[in-house]
Amino acid sequence: MHEQVDHARQVLLAAGLGQAAAHQLERGVEQFRADTLLLSGAQEGRRTEALTEGLAARPVLVGPVTYLLLAKPAPGVPAGFEPLTLLDRLLPVYAEVLADLRAAGAEWVQLDEPALVQDRTPAELSAAERAYRDLGALSDRPKLLVASYFDRLGEALPVLAKTPVEGLALDFTEAAAANLDALAAVGGLPGKRLVAGVVNGCNIWINDLQKSLSTLGTLLGLADRVDVAASCSLLHVPLDAAAERDIEPQIVRWLAFAQQKTAEIVTLAKALARGTDAITGELSANRAALASRVDSPLTRGPAVRSRAEAVTDADGRRSQPYRERTTAQRAHLGLPLLPTTTIGSFPQTGELRTARADLRAGRIDTAGYEERIRTEIQEVISFQEKTGIDVLVHGDPERNDMVRYFAEQLTGYLATRHGWVQSYGTRYVRPPVLAGDISRPEPMTVHWTSYAQSLSDRPVKGMLTGPVTMLAWSFVRDDLPLGDTARQVALALRDEVDDLEASGTSVIQVDEPALRETLPLRAADRADYLARATEAFRLTTSGVRPATQIHTHMCYAEFGDIVQAIDDLDADVISLEAARSHMQVARELAAHGYPREAGPGVYAIHSPRVPSAEEAAELLRTGLKAIPAERLWVNPDCGLKTRGWPETRASLENLVAAARTVRAELAFP
Repeated sequence: MHEQVDHARQVLLAAGLGQAAAHQLERGVEQFRADTLLLSGAQEGRRTEALTEGLAARPVLVGPVTYLLLAKPAPGVPAGFEPLTLLDRLLPVYAEVLADLRAAGAEWVQLDEPALVQDRTPAELSAAERAYRDLGALSDRPKLLVASYFDRLGEALPVLAKTPVEGLALDFTEAAAANLDALAAVGGLPGKRLVAGVVNGCNIWINDLQKSLSTLGTLLGLADRVDVAASCSLLHVPLDAAAERDIEPQIVRWLAFAQQKTAEIVTLAKALARGTDAITGELSANRAALASRVDSPLTRGPAVRSRAEAVTDADGRRSQPYRERTTAQRAHLGLPLLPTTTIGSFPQTGELRTARADLRAGRIDTAGYEERIRTEIQEVISFQEKTGIDVLVHGDPERNDMVRYFAEQLTGYLATRHGWVQSYGTRYVRPPVLAGDISRPEPMTVHWTSYAQSLSDRPVKGMLTGPVTMLAWSFVRDDLPLGDTARQVALALRDEVDDLEASGTSVIQVDEPALRETLPLRAADRADYLARATEAFRLTTSGVRPATQIHTHMCYAEFGDIVQAIDDLDADVISLEAARSHMQVARELAAHGYPREAGPGVYAIHSPRVPSAEEAAELLRTGLKAIPAERLWVNPDCGLKTRGWPETRASLENLVAAARTVRAELAFP
């Protein structure tokens, strides 16, 4: 296997994919190696137990088309290079791996092709047809199951249906109607296995068993064999809802985490094999649980719904256009040219995390905890003043997470104790659960923002997470249209914005880092989503006076295709990631004719490296080629929560020095 890993790397390097791609495939092949060990029984413990129980593992690999469609050329590769042109050089590597897996005893291998649920060009579809025609024609291989998820397979379905693979896995949850129609249009999948994803692997709510059985009944006539499955991997949901002892028992009845979803799959498979009489008890309990949720006071708040229904278009518009209100803001704030600020959070030290843990464990009382937070805010404000930052932040020391912190204070949200899911790498988060109608019982941030403002004559930003991100990084309810839930969250946050303004906060930042992330996979669905998203943001922010400056922030995404939506937010200032792309977003804003203020980041915070003052100044000069000085802000790419204090101090001191240097150049060119 090690020789094959090395050969795979050499193939990739020869194909021009570079070291990063070579290492990525090496990791993939090592995972394949682990799977083959499992299948051969070479490992002990749980893997041996699986073999003893007669369980056959199905290795899962990223498919070759998605692998290349999601790849980006390395720096130095000529412009216009398309990674998909390397397909013919990559397929032999897949052929070798498939042969190895077959030799190790794998009967089936799953190749994931989620990129095929996006809009694909004829050339890309042709590449998919070629890939699975060639892989399917291999004589020494396992059976192939090509899997898609998160949306309808669309125009890729007839392409894959004609290839000699043995099975397809499709999403029949959100995309059920579209995939059913597409299957019928191609005459089904005769001679193939259909893995039907009727249990939603992305949400945490119980399945409607009767509805899923109806879908499965329709599918039985469209393939030689139909298997029941989750719509995608269950890594997107927590492990076991039964472990949530602090949640209202009635609500726990409505929850299905990974273990509960696995049980649902088994129940549906039993009904498919033996008829619904075999699951009479399960169907009855499922109907009762679903019915109990429909009109439950735990899910419905009449006052919240009445308020949301009364919203008008005027509620989502500022009282003055930007050109008029910016004059009032500049007079009120008195900021210099190229004002400096940060995105919000400062380093979350071990001491802060310990203080929160001590409070939860009862080792300190609330008074002791709040004294620790006050001390941290004092240090953050003092550092910013000494450094010369123009618009300050309080540093978010009291916040455990930018979504969870607010969810814990909003009626209708639930916080789990054991609901961990993987975010990326080794980072795990506990997304809150939107279980009912949303309202804000009392102010959430005013106390600490006002305290920070009392320590300085400079403006201190109020910091909130926006409604789109609150939904994107939560488990949302499936019994109410998402647009209705977004409006409820927006109104709750609007109350907070209004209270911040009333307390004397002149600059309020409402972060929406997930706006681009949540963009639908299909272009046809994007206009409606962006209309809902921008409406929710404006509803949150439009109740303030003209002199109150509204900021927003987005990070680490490609913004070129949503510049119009950024414009539609009508924020006075937007801060965006730009350091790693060398101000690409500034050029995109300029090309669009973006009329408001922007802070393209000059300090890439996802690295411990400290940028020099001259490096930051050079990025500023590049930004000035696209955005006029009177509309350009100076800030990092993102919050500083994950950084250490030494690098934060040095980087922000250099950032301020860069701003001063470029200001001087503008005054004396």
